[in-house]
Amino acid sequence: MKTPTWLRLLAGLFAFGLLAAACGSDDDDAAGDAPECEVDQIDGDLALYNWAEYIDEEQVSAFAEEYGISYSIDSYDSNEAMQPIVSQGDSGFDVIVPSDYMVSVMIAAGSLMPLNFDAIPNASNLSADFQGTYYDPDGAYSMPYQWGTTGIAVDTAVVGEDFPRTWGLIFDPAIADQYSGKIQLLNDPRETLGAALHYLGYSNSTTSEDELNEARDLVKAAAGNLAAFNTDSADEFLTSGETAIAHGYSGDMFVQSLETEDPSRYVYFVPEEGGTRWIDNFSIAHDAPHPCTSHTFINWMFSAEQGAALTNWNYYNTPNDAAVPLLDEDLLDFVNDPGLLAGGVDSLESLQDTGDFETKYSDAFVEAKG
Repeated sequence: MKTPTWLRLLAGLFAFGLLAAACGSDDDDAAGDAPECEVDQIDGDLALYNWAEYIDEEQVSAFAEEYGISYSIDSYDSNEAMQPIVSQGDSGFDVIVPSDYMVSVMIAAGSLMPLNFDAIPNASNLSADFQGTYYDPDGAYSMPYQWGTTGIAVDTAVVGEDFPRTWGLIFDPAIADQYSGKIQLLNDPRETLGAALHYLGYSNSTTSEDELNEARDLVKAAAGNLAAFNTDSADEFLTSGETAIAHGYSGDMFVQSLETEDPSRYVYFVPEEGGTRWIDNFSIAHDAPHPCTSHTFINWMFSAEQGAALTNWNYYNTPNDAAVPLLDEDLLDFVNDPGLLAGGVDSLESLQDTGDFETKYSDAFVEAKG
């Protein structure tokens, strides 16, 4: 089955944005040689370090059972929380799932293990649209895992049907004050400051201190209307009624709404001012204790069946061409909805590795949260 036109169009535009990005990774400080592993080789148990609720544990359990090993899954709520734990060494983690810009950061720091693609024959299933990315041009350290967008989901029973598709729902006091205590922002420096930067008309990867400080102050001012800075439970807060306006990731918001009695009550969109488009990736920690098991897991997950099972569970988009014919119709309808992008495809922007400026984002976020 040929990849649907809409999916290839979105992926192609997405990939074009990545290829056209000015920033790139610096391989000079990268880790050493790829490990000598064979296809399906196992050298111990699997320790997976992933975003919360981003993979069905039953799927990981099936892998472990098939290969006669044990597994563990630990989670993090931002790239900035994961990166120092892995980079300092001796984390005990094997496979990790960094986002695009963080792959670039970790390559430069020597925190990722080069991949041995002889042990990942299913890499041939990777769509051409996700090869040659700005953050790993040779694809030497990462295999795209899932991709999607970051935006807002609302409870129309509270905000009504005719609400404005704008970040002003969170950052404009004239709107947001009406929902004080019913708003949530991600506990993520780059995503949350990036949302404020988009609202202000700036790039989500600015290296202007003045623009970043303006975004910091905007988030700080909005904090008084928040129920929480939270990543892991953003979708559940919305459908439980704890919030009415939720900052979050496309798949999280949609799959959570499907579990309610009236999914149409909840609407996810990327605001008209723009939002983040991202690719999360399979990578292996530079000192992973079980590198061959890690390669075998990545290869297994990149089969058509397992790639589709992953996407059909978390409702993001797959970079796995072979998995596309096996995707659920509900998922295809969701990602094909023209109302998803209020500002159109051109309003989407990938987060970039800003080099030494990254620490300024982290510091600004701490100040904004107070």
